[in-house]
Amino acid sequence: MSIIKAFASKRVVLENSTIPAIILVENEIIIDIINGLIDDEKVNLINKYKNIIIEDFGELVLMAGIVDSHVHLNEPGRTEWEGFKTGTIAAAAGGVTTVIDMPLNSLPPTTTLNGLELKKQSAKDNIFIDVGFWGGIIPGNIKELKPMIQAGVCGFKCFLCPSGAEEFPHVEYSDIEKAIDELDNTNSVILFHAELEENIDIDGLDTKSYDTFLKTRPSSMEINAIKMIIQLFQNSKVRCHIVHLSASDALEILKIAKEKNALLSVETCHHYLSIVAEEIPPKSTQFKCCPPIRSSNNRELLWDALKNEILDMVVSDHSPCTAELKTDDFIKSWGGISSLQFGLPLFWTEAKKRNFKLHEISKLLSKNPSKLAGLSGKKGQIKINYDADFVVWSPEDTITIKKSSLLYKNKITPYDNRTLNGKIISTILRGNFIFKDNKIIDKSIGKIIPDKKI
Repeated sequence: MSIIKAFASKRVVLENSTIPAIILVENEIIIDIINGLIDDEKVNLINKYKNIIIEDFGELVLMAGIVDSHVHLNEPGRTEWEGFKTGTIAAAAGGVTTVIDMPLNSLPPTTTLNGLELKKQSAKDNIFIDVGFWGGIIPGNIKELKPMIQAGVCGFKCFLCPSGAEEFPHVEYSDIEKAIDELDNTNSVILFHAELEENIDIDGLDTKSYDTFLKTRPSSMEINAIKMIIQLFQNSKVRCHIVHLSASDALEILKIAKEKNALLSVETCHHYLSIVAEEIPPKSTQFKCCPPIRSSNNRELLWDALKNEILDMVVSDHSPCTAELKTDDFIKSWGGISSLQFGLPLFWTEAKKRNFKLHEISKLLSKNPSKLAGLSGKKGQIKINYDADFVVWSPEDTITIKKSSLLYKNKITPYDNRTLNGKIISTILRGNFIFKDNKIIDKSIGKIIPDKKI
């Protein structure tokens, strides 16, 4: 006979509200949500279920586990950058219960069925949370796409400008047209790194200054790419998604496209919402990412776009590398920011200043990323028949980020010594604690999702 578990809180975050409730779980699945007076209901449950296990979190917030749909775990091939074990442990400590791994920067990249199989073999018995995979679109691999869908990829990522990885070249207009034709009637989605290259002369400028780097990635690179994408997809039934939007100047174009019912979704990232260009010191390449962090005014317009639902979700774009690749030169350094372990506190710190409600936060961090990855009905919300994935946290408590407390492989962060609002108390994956009492539960119970065999 299976054991019934009950998870109670005076602040359970549902789709449109936060209420006192008890969530009943059996065989890792939510079987009931009981609203109302928790103490009275606990007595009833003890009488009804002989061996019930009850976890009462009191005033702590109980929310759907975070779904981070933009993470680079880099395994196999570049495990000195990150790996499935270290990356998913850091995620679990941050209240993340599901990540979708990007098709680069592993070796080989996830651009073939064989590459996907190697990813799955590397992940087996090494993941502490549930992990899905994006495939990649590169020139010449169109016939690999449908086999990868059948094997379980959540969709496909491509670059419109050089990716920085030789094995993952960017696509041209004709490659995208072929991909759209190939994916018609599949319900898949194409994700775009939406920047088109421009020739910008920085000769004589200080490459250790952030302003110089910012000049090399103007907003027009994003705007022109997004215009091209919208044009390509205007008569298509294939979904498209813009990853890590940085440029607020592109928001009006996106708004118009959505008003015309384009099958389009857009994400932004924690760093674009938490950091501003004016505050980035010289030589501090831990702040470098592409597209770049922009001005304080740009940041406020991104926050407005989240409120107005022009932007659909917020993700980490956890993109680690080794310390040697982060030199003091902004042009030569690797671009990428790691924040998988503290995305929720980062977001809450800024969101509370702008009067975001808890259910709005859950929608942006869990529900909508889950929908993008095709996991609606299973992940991203507290609903009956969904996986019992939860994060328990205290919005009132604070944390201070220290390199010594980072659990991902390379302890590089632009947030060192920053104090944030929101503390993760527990993370629960399919009804089982994976992070509790400030410790990772030393057992990798994560699954590869969707669970399809090659």
